[in-house]
Amino acid sequence: MSVIQTSITHMPDYGALGEFEHLVILAVLRHPDGVIGSSIGRELEERAGRRVSRGALYSALERLERKGFLAWQLDAETPEQGGHPRRRFHVTGEGREAVIDYQRAVKRLLAGVRLNERS
Repeated sequence: MSVIQTSITHMPDYGALGEFEHLVILAVLRHPDGVIGSSIGRELEERAGRRVSRGALYSALERLERKGFLAWQLDAETPEQGGHPRRRFHVTGEGREAVIDYQRAVKRLLAGVRLNERS
């Protein structure tokens, strides 16, 4: 058995990125011009096979904003929206870094794991 040694030189200063939050950020990243909440929910359902309630989604969006991973701006009001402005979410630089860190951690954990074999 070989031993894999890694040195973690950068430990993020922000809160941990949970699995669902990771999926939410990835869904937002798919839209370079930003994306509204309802479209994020559809993206999660279509691409990740995850149905999420509106409350769970907006709670995650608020957590990600508090952590500094997402920012938003208001869209202009339109008659199609009933005259209500909508928030358009964007991933911040810190959010991109959090995704990279999360993916590195997963890669390190998967190193040497054989998923095709039964224990």
